[in-house]
Amino acid sequence: MNTNYYCVIMAGGSGTRFWPMSKSTKPKQFIDILGEGKTLIQKTYNRFLNICPQKNIFIVGNANHYNLIKQQLPELSDSQIILEPTRRNTAPCIAYATYKIKQQNPNAVVVVAPSDHRILNEKVFTEVILSGLEAVSTQDWLLTIGIRPSYPNTGYGYIQYDFEEQPYPTNNSIFPVKTFTEKPELQMAKKFIECGDFLWNAGVFMWSLKTIQHAFHMYLPEIDQLFAQGEQFYNTPKEKNFIKKIYGICKNISIDYGILEKADNVFVYAADFGWSDIGTWGALHEIRTKDENQNSIIGKKVKTYNTKRSIIHVPKDKIVVIQGLEDYIVVENDNILLICKKEDEQQIRQYVNDVQIDFGEKYI
Repeated sequence: MNTNYYCVIMAGGSGTRFWPMSKSTKPKQFIDILGEGKTLIQKTYNRFLNICPQKNIFIVGNANHYNLIKQQLPELSDSQIILEPTRRNTAPCIAYATYKIKQQNPNAVVVVAPSDHRILNEKVFTEVILSGLEAVSTQDWLLTIGIRPSYPNTGYGYIQYDFEEQPYPTNNSIFPVKTFTEKPELQMAKKFIECGDFLWNAGVFMWSLKTIQHAFHMYLPEIDQLFAQGEQFYNTPKEKNFIKKIYGICKNISIDYGILEKADNVFVYAADFGWSDIGTWGALHEIRTKDENQNSIIGKKVKTYNTKRSIIHVPKDKIVVIQGLEDYIVVENDNILLICKKEDEQQIRQYVNDVQIDFGEKYI
């Protein structure tokens, strides 16, 4: 196993769209949302054990979730857990991880991935990541993973690529990126599928440490300068106080907007390994086993009548009877019940905000 290979797992998301199962005290990455016996972050961590040494895996998470991370991944040392004092999107968290890894190994080659994605074909995923890491070891590339789309999904970002140019002779699945588009309307998504040169943006990135540091220097110098001030503090007892001091004033921006949409050395690896971003209840419904009426049900004592295409997630010991619902989300957790049309699930963020204002933070 290549000791220069490192993995950064981003686990700082709030998981609001999976409320009320996912709450601020325990977001979806720390929940067995698939009912498979392991949480999403545990499955992601295990996946990368096939790619890089265990000691080279880092988790970036919210400081409030330190105990959750330690409970679910007890084999991690504290030096492998990167804690953000506040949420500042993906560019700052990647910059932070980059500087920590640099202190250990300036020749590192890094894969950055979300903690909450589903991968059906683990073998192909491993092959793609290892192949991508090998490519960026020798090329000055910012490489992202693109998934060949199977339908016009409006919840994913899209990457347009130049299929006429294949810059890497030993891999005909890597192409230059032309454009990035964030979550298009349905008609636009349909056009993307028809064009044939668009991929779903999986939010998985690979690069050498030197390449990503140069990109920060070029396109996000204000972030780079902030983290550079603490080079002597990383992996020392002074790191925590330094990060607490700078993080609140750090620019809140994604790596996509901050760097990838500006740089001219961005490439995409077109792949298909059974990927899905389980970002919403509707997305979970799509991948779960369904009954004859296309309902996906998690709960031992559920009876449905004239109910179709709905996702029902209730406590296993609760008797639930549902009649006459079509295309609905029904979720109960603790003392919270959500009933919402699937087509309106993007409003769940607003519902959470309203509940917080009216009833208090303990419910969100």
